[in-house]
Amino acid sequence: MRKTTDGRAGQFVLMTSHCAGMVDMVALPLWVGTLVTAYALDAQQAGGLVTLFLLGAVAASMFCAPRFHRADGRLATLGGFAISAACFFAAAQTQRFELLAALHLAGGLAAGTGLSFTHGTIGRSANPHRLFGLAGMTLGVFAVMLMGAAPQVIAHTGGQALFYALGFAMAVAAALAAWGFPLADAESATSRAVRESGQKLPPRVWLGIVGVGAMALVQAMVYSFVERMGADRGFGVATVTTILVAIGIVNMFPSGLAAMLERRLGVAAVLRAGPLVQAGLAVVIAFSAALAPFAVASSVFVAVMLFTHTFAFGALARLDITGRVVAATPAMVMVGSAIGPVLGGTLVKQVGYGSIGLAAFAIDAIAFVCFWSMTRAPLATGVGRVGLAR
Repeated sequence: MRKTTDGRAGQFVLMTSHCAGMVDMVALPLWVGTLVTAYALDAQQAGGLVTLFLLGAVAASMFCAPRFHRADGRLATLGGFAISAACFFAAAQTQRFELLAALHLAGGLAAGTGLSFTHGTIGRSANPHRLFGLAGMTLGVFAVMLMGAAPQVIAHTGGQALFYALGFAMAVAAALAAWGFPLADAESATSRAVRESGQKLPPRVWLGIVGVGAMALVQAMVYSFVERMGADRGFGVATVTTILVAIGIVNMFPSGLAAMLERRLGVAAVLRAGPLVQAGLAVVIAFSAALAPFAVASSVFVAVMLFTHTFAFGALARLDITGRVVAATPAMVMVGSAIGPVLGGTLVKQVGYGSIGLAAFAIDAIAFVCFWSMTRAPLATGVGRVGLAR
């Protein structure tokens, strides 16, 4: 008997799939840093490889989201993560840039497929905000384990250890999907009518999508080079590793906290504050030559996106009751993340680290305007009014 999103087993599988599919959220600095140090690539090349992975995930998500209701989520998730695991294991066997590029792109396409069906299924659960928050908290636990162990293993065994670790994460997600990927909650008559009528999404939904994408771009652009900035400023390997572990520890809490505070904080307030806080932290990280402000800002930087995105996911899930919009979550997050590493690498190569902070400030201003416009008044959905402007 297929498991459901109401059961603990089904929710556990969804949370594991979320961790594997969102691995870029926690592994970006380690990923880019390993490609630079172990594979002798420059910042632009390293960022470009990660960008290929993310572009593949974006393309897969854009293809899968409109078809979410017609495909078997278990088979799509199982196949996607299994193929992605094979790509990472293959990447561990080569140092040729062309092969690494092809494997990154293929791995992203496969992982994006699995993640799209994961997020679409979460979006059709009884409480998408809460379940997505719990998935984000699980991602934080995964980040602690990855960031705590991987740097030391890579230092002793070589850069290929990173690809083995990423491949193992994908393989575990594939195995669990085969065991118990849950069925999406039955689509309501209202939801089906909205989808089959071809009714267009409210314009403010697109503003929310752009806002999430802009914040994801800033996060990827800055976070990809936290490890490199720390190393180039002479903070030392041990100190930088401690900062990365601290990031993972902090990231255990924001999504779960967002789930707990769903009915205590207004969606509008959270979505408007998120870009402003993120921009301030990005400027501190990019310009600080002192360890203390750099370490503090870096430790909480990702947490801002995790907290804000949980509220954005819940709002978008309520605004589109068919589940198609949240099935496109990988696209809206990773289109920003895909541009971030290569844009950041280009800025660093041409101008320096400070330029990342200035670019982050400008992009977050766009995110703020989008979220402000999205939440300035209640929005109508197929099941009534959703008060976002609290």
